Amino acid sequence: MESTEQTRSISGSMQSPRSPSSLPYLSVSVTDPVKLGNGVQAYISYRVITKTNLPEYQGPEKIVIRRYSDFVWLRDRLFEKYKGIFIPPLPEKSAVEKFRFSAEFIEMRRAALDIFVNRIALHPELQQSEDLRTFLQADEETMDRFRFQETGIFKKPADLMQMFRDVQSKVSDAVLGKEKPVEETTAAYEKLKHYIFELENHLAEAQKHAYRLVKRHRELGQSLLDFGKAVKLFGACEGEPTGKAFSDLGTKSELLSIKLQKEAQQVLMNFEEPLKDYVRYVQSIKATIAERGTAFKQHCELAETTKLKEINLDKLMLTRSDKVGEAEIEYREIKAESEEATRRFERIVTRMEEEIVRFQEQKTEEMGVAFHQFAKGQARLANSIADAWRSLLPKLEASSTV
Repeated sequence: MESTEQTRSISGSMQSPRSPSSLPYLSVSVTDPVKLGNGVQAYISYRVITKTNLPEYQGPEKIVIRRYSDFVWLRDRLFEKYKGIFIPPLPEKSAVEKFRFSAEFIEMRRAALDIFVNRIALHPELQQSEDLRTFLQADEETMDRFRFQETGIFKKPADLMQMFRDVQSKVSDAVLGKEKPVEETTAAYEKLKHYIFELENHLAEAQKHAYRLVKRHRELGQSLLDFGKAVKLFGACEGEPTGKAFSDLGTKSELLSIKLQKEAQQVLMNFEEPLKDYVRYVQSIKATIAERGTAFKQHCELAETTKLKEINLDKLMLTRSDKVGEAEIEYREIKAESEEATRRFERIVTRMEEEIVRFQEQKTEEMGVAFHQFAKGQARLANSIADAWRSLLPKLEASSTV
């Protein structure tokens, strides 16, 4: 999260918000989660603090209150409007009631929401979105109205998993002969799909093992705590110097237990969560790929329909039919629709080519930081454990020779 003295400019460089000559910047902080309501109506609200010098915003700083469903509204509006752009993912909801309001879950979600909205704020196209400005500036009543209103243009935003199920259903229909598949088969597109699906598998596998590592640290920490208590009780039954040595051993075990629990939390927040975030990111990219497939299908179908309309018009003109005028109108309309579908598909392709480069650069940087933090933490923990046990050796050796 950015400090109050520095924010990140639209280009990604660090700038001071106090400097009137600084480059354009837009920085957002998601802070202060608070539980509101009771029972099934309970939810978490967040303070969203925006700092910017962009002229289209109301001022240099704005603070609003938002809830998770407001973030969902923003994500879905962007997904509908910016076809071909990889919309940053949101953290998932907790399906288990007892974890919904745990301190750990709330902090993980807050951090993930902060990453989500800052990725949008730093994106060259998404940061210009009117919906982003609404999200960052509107009061709660206005935000509620935007969130609940039915415009007739935007459907209730589809759950990504439902989208994938719909795609799978269409594939099944094609296999059974119910629908002829219309798929893009260019080498670049196939390479993109292969990369994304392979990346998802590798990230999911890495995240699974990171989860196990967190669990192992926590279990080892608990075991050391229990061992420390037991050894201290054992030492209380012994005379000096054995009793004192065992008491020191128990104390060291309890201290190491605390270090392991802290490191488990660090691995969770700085390693497992970033991996999980990128699994979600890849799933978001897969949704964009599905949208590209839909656009390609519409482009092909309308191009084919246009050809048929043109052939029909030529026949009517040869026979001097009185239906030529009507056919000409239909042909012009479908041709215009087809050309728009082609432009829409080509725009998605161009955007995705730019997006995959941006995504790979971002992934390299962020995963590099995550792996560096993980390695540094593990080295620090290993040294602490080694030093702790090493410091006990003289006392334990002395007690064993008495």
